[in-house]
Amino acid sequence: MKFSEHWLREWVQPAIATQALCDQLSLAGLEVDDVSAVAGDFSGVVVAEILSAQPHPDADKLQVCQVSDGQETFQVVCGAANARAGLKTAFAKVGAVLPGDFRIKRAKLRQVESFGMLCAEDELGISDNHDGIMELAQNAPVGQDLRQYLGLDDQIVDVDLTPNRGDCLSIAGMAREVGVLNRVPVTPVQIAPISASHDQVVPVTLIAPADCPRYLGRVIRNIRQGVQTPLWMQEKLRRSGIRSIDPVVDVTNYVLLELGQPMHAFDLEKLEGGIQVRRANAGEKLRLLDGQEVDLQADTLVIADEAKALAMAGIMGGEASSVTDATQHLFLESAFFAPLSIVGRARNYGLHTDSSHRFERGVDWQLQRQALERATALLLEIVGGEAGPVIEALSAEHLPQVPQIRLRQSRIDQMLAMSLPPAEVEEILGRLGLTLSKTESDEWRVAVPSYRFDITLEVDLIEELARVYGYDRLPVKTPSAELPLPPISEAKQSVQFLRRHMIARGYQEAITYSFIEAGLSRQFDPKHEAVALANPISAEMAVMRTTLWPGLVKAVEYNQNRQQNRIRLFETGQRFVPQAQGLLQENVLAAVVTGTRDAESWCAGKDKLDFFDIKGDLESLLSLGGCLAEYAFVAAEHPALHPGQSARIERQGKLIGWIGALHPQLQKDLDLNGPIYLFELSLSEIQTGRLPRYEALSKFPEMRRDLSLLVDQSISFGAIREAAVAAGGEYLRQVRLFDQYQGQGIEPGRKSLALGLTWQHPSRTLTDEEINNSVASVIAALNTHCGASLRD
Repeated sequence: MKFSEHWLREWVQPAIATQALCDQLSLAGLEVDDVSAVAGDFSGVVVAEILSAQPHPDADKLQVCQVSDGQETFQVVCGAANARAGLKTAFAKVGAVLPGDFRIKRAKLRQVESFGMLCAEDELGISDNHDGIMELAQNAPVGQDLRQYLGLDDQIVDVDLTPNRGDCLSIAGMAREVGVLNRVPVTPVQIAPISASHDQVVPVTLIAPADCPRYLGRVIRNIRQGVQTPLWMQEKLRRSGIRSIDPVVDVTNYVLLELGQPMHAFDLEKLEGGIQVRRANAGEKLRLLDGQEVDLQADTLVIADEAKALAMAGIMGGEASSVTDATQHLFLESAFFAPLSIVGRARNYGLHTDSSHRFERGVDWQLQRQALERATALLLEIVGGEAGPVIEALSAEHLPQVPQIRLRQSRIDQMLAMSLPPAEVEEILGRLGLTLSKTESDEWRVAVPSYRFDITLEVDLIEELARVYGYDRLPVKTPSAELPLPPISEAKQSVQFLRRHMIARGYQEAITYSFIEAGLSRQFDPKHEAVALANPISAEMAVMRTTLWPGLVKAVEYNQNRQQNRIRLFETGQRFVPQAQGLLQENVLAAVVTGTRDAESWCAGKDKLDFFDIKGDLESLLSLGGCLAEYAFVAAEHPALHPGQSARIERQGKLIGWIGALHPQLQKDLDLNGPIYLFELSLSEIQTGRLPRYEALSKFPEMRRDLSLLVDQSISFGAIREAAVAAGGEYLRQVRLFDQYQGQGIEPGRKSLALGLTWQHPSRTLTDEEINNSVASVIAALNTHCGASLRD
């Protein structure tokens, strides 16, 4: 919010300089963004009157003006089109200094002497307007210093208010804060009720009382036309960043800035019947004051008459009922709109107005009558007219309730880390406009004023105490507390450790959105109906992900579209899976790879990645916990994976994840270059490992036997290893697959596997007989459980 320091000091007069005032406001939570001078640095400029303006004898666009400063007459050559006899304007005499250290000297323009300069607003640093010289009021005192006449020794203060401090979006609100901070009285404007000069009224009906529980209006008849807004009001508006339009609009804007109450004036003769405050009807349109026509949405609150919508309530008026130069009779409104009925509505139409800015944050719901009386008095003073009685439509049950908050001295002392005397507590809160009543020796019941929407809890009151007392005066103490360190199990692998391992394997960490497109979710996980967002950012972010794969695959697509062919990505994050007992939010780790096995190099091959590359990376991750043997890869089908290249990942029989190649149809639908391999598994299941335990290395030799087996093609090596380990005895140390063959000499549907079995005893050398017995047991078990036979 921008405001003039002079205007503020009309209400409150603290004995501090401008910079100190700004520092004080910032420390109180009302951050001052900028302080700028109202006008540039100039001197020697006075109010003057143009007595005559004649064409220049040698230039079509110049005029020779006779200018009076009340004592002397000066000849001035001027190129402004609006220079004319009778105009009062800004005159820089010879010797005057304009902004930029530009000194006015006697000059000759096309052989005609000029003694001074008639100034435009931009030449004096007052504004950016350069459409001619300044036009001052006809009652401007000729000869008076312009800085003194316009009060230009002033500062414009720009305060960046947080959304909760809507009460400070006015001079009255800022003055209240400054008065509290400096313990000085505030002198508000005196507002007296205006007696009715006629009995004409416009009936008002609250069809949406929850959105607008209070609506006041008044008819003002027979206003004067062609009247100009007083200079003092124009200047105050300009210094607050609002352009002067006409007296009626200027008065409503002035009251908005002065008291914080947005208002609107309608041309009475353009109304058809009474006023209705309602929601917009289906298909209803409205042409706004800025010229654009909008299709009103059903949740938009409007001010309407019996035939049409007149304005978007609390946002902007309509063109059809607007006040023009021909307007003779006004209907002036002052209303309270509930913040929730206004918030976000302006943005839905691409709008942001001073009114919506205030109503969204909350306007004092007891201010409407006071603002209406103030605006009426100003209008009668400027444009004249006859005021009618005040019309009020009220739904008391929908008005906000005055909060009654319990405040404890012990809580104040605890949160401020100091003891604030009860008398000072009562004095600070009392100056803020709050009403305190003692309930116990160290406890109060506090009633909050109607303009403070942000105070609802005890901590809000304590924040106000700290803010006014001074954050810089609060004691500085180092917090102390007993914080026992939680034990960290050495058997648990941290997420950071797992991430570092994946990075060491050549992966890059990705972070994708938790929101994905609904169709993509169904493609990857048709089994679960993803949770839909109530208000999604876009259609591509409409549902919560049930797996991390869609985000990673879209990242692959993004990279492939940018000529990145070797991609290795992983991500840790949550998936959101609906279940009968509620929403399961599970931390998982997922990865995706595609492209060549090795990075491009003169010594590297160009082989493509396959299933066993990503399986090897996953096994290296699972081995970090020291219990790789507890995990198993079981052939199974998943909707998003290739039917012949997918497996369940199990730990001691429990499903913990999936691994496999992306389904060819899904790969085609997403227009990806493949093959693409993925895995995903529960983080909690792989973080828990086993503590390493020391075992002495055997000093005795290993004994190895190789077996060549024929088995059905469907038999996995995992099943064979499991059967061999169970039958090989306690000294069997390793079962290794070192060859696989299918082709000539092998029956169709069968395959040949070559196994290496290693035994070792910790305290002696095993005998051939013991090894032969163990081998025989293994062969028998493989035959029984896997249908394996020795290959000739």
